[in-house]
Amino acid sequence: MRVALFVTCVTDTLYPGTGRAALAVLERLGVEVDFPLAQSCCGQPQFNTGYRRETEPLVRRFAEVFRGYDHVVTPSGSCAAMVRENHPRIAARAFGGGTAAEVAGVASRTYELSEFLVDVLGVTDAGAYYPHTVTYHPTCHGLRTLGLGDRPRRLLENVRGLELVELPGAQECCGFGGTFAVKNAAVSAAMGSDKARGIESTGAQAVCAVDNSCLMHIGGILARRGSAVRPVHLAEILASTDAGTLVDGTAAEGTPANGTEEEAR
Repeated sequence: MRVALFVTCVTDTLYPGTGRAALAVLERLGVEVDFPLAQSCCGQPQFNTGYRRETEPLVRRFAEVFRGYDHVVTPSGSCAAMVRENHPRIAARAFGGGTAAEVAGVASRTYELSEFLVDVLGVTDAGAYYPHTVTYHPTCHGLRTLGLGDRPRRLLENVRGLELVELPGAQECCGFGGTFAVKNAAVSAAMGSDKARGIESTGAQAVCAVDNSCLMHIGGILARRGSAVRPVHLAEILASTDAGTLVDGTAAEGTPANGTEEEAR
């Protein structure tokens, strides 16, 4: 099985620890992972802003870079949804023929991390240890476009030491929505504040999601509220073991991602 890691722009630029965590989880489960250096943006920012033509070269590039792999895995529900749902349609309209067929083929083999673990590897216990109280926010693309369902929750429920608590209004959008947060800043902030209050009401030490973009939005609002709750990507929880929590490549035993143990109490 040849597997490639598609790390995404947000993860590569702002949260490289998530990419390393995803790699650590996959390798722990016996998967040999490649990281094609030629990878770039999936085109979601351009596409969502209406720049379809500017998206087309990125769609073609994605297919070219990942064409030789059995599976492409990404720690982002948002980017996985862009590839799976929009790349084939864009390619069919822009290129047609063999290129469109290749794009569709690569797109069909692209998975968000929890999908790959549960559906392809048949794994719900990744061997993780994370002794903290966690609440889970199902991001919109994962929930509504990919249909992740309970896959992330099943993985969290099998993490030793982790107490999973329900999030009120879990299926409500956090307000990020990519360019929506820029075009409708006031509405985005209000939605984010509602989500933050719901998270705080759980008493959890950390809020988990499968998208760093949403965690960035939620985390910024929580920080401005002076909240002790810390955002943490699913991959970082799954990468954590008795030896320590993987945060930016360092071991910090019993420490929630993006925060110290004292801060999370």
